Amino acid sequence: MKTNDERIQDILKRLDTLSYIRPEEIPGIDLYMDQVTTFMDEHLKNTKRYPEDKVLTKTMINNYAKNNLLPAPNKKKYSREHILLLIFIYYFKNILSINDIEELFRPITTGHFALKDGLLLEDIYKEIFSLESEEMEHLREDVKAKYERAGGTFTDENLAEEDREYLRLFALICELSFDVYLKKQMVEQMIDELREANPSKKKK
Repeated sequence: MKTNDERIQDILKRLDTLSYIRPEEIPGIDLYMDQVTTFMDEHLKNTKRYPEDKVLTKTMINNYAKNNLLPAPNKKKYSREHILLLIFIYYFKNILSINDIEELFRPITTGHFALKDGLLLEDIYKEIFSLESEEMEHLREDVKAKYERAGGTFTDENLAEEDREYLRLFALICELSFDVYLKKQMVEQMIDELREANPSKKKK
């Protein structure tokens, strides 16, 4: 069985394998749905929890379109902008509802992948993901700090070493989970404020 030290090293190593899809990797031609799902699955395979998981399916794409989150394709073909939006959705859907994602992207999707002043979705994507390397380093340091704190818990000498390892791992998982919970609360509050600014667009 792995020790907690080995577990944290494995986690930090896995972070090195996670990266975003760069705009230049997205085909310059429009793609059919099957090509879109294949592209997403190939480029985001390292983010999957289980090998058999699907990054994106036809059903998901149809649901996004049905919920007004994804603009309709042009003659059954999806543009680079569709793919960029699908990448954003992929990351957000694990923590936000489809309703919240729709609200967040409304200024972009209603402008056909651009803001009113003409700023394109691709420009927004590049700007957002330019922060990736710095954010990843902050994350690594934060995880290490939380691990150190968790390692200082459950010092009772009467505890069996196996139980101590488990409880310290449990403490780390709780710390990370609470962090996610609080950040999710903040994100939801900001999206609710966006919704309040557009009363006619409130969730029914």
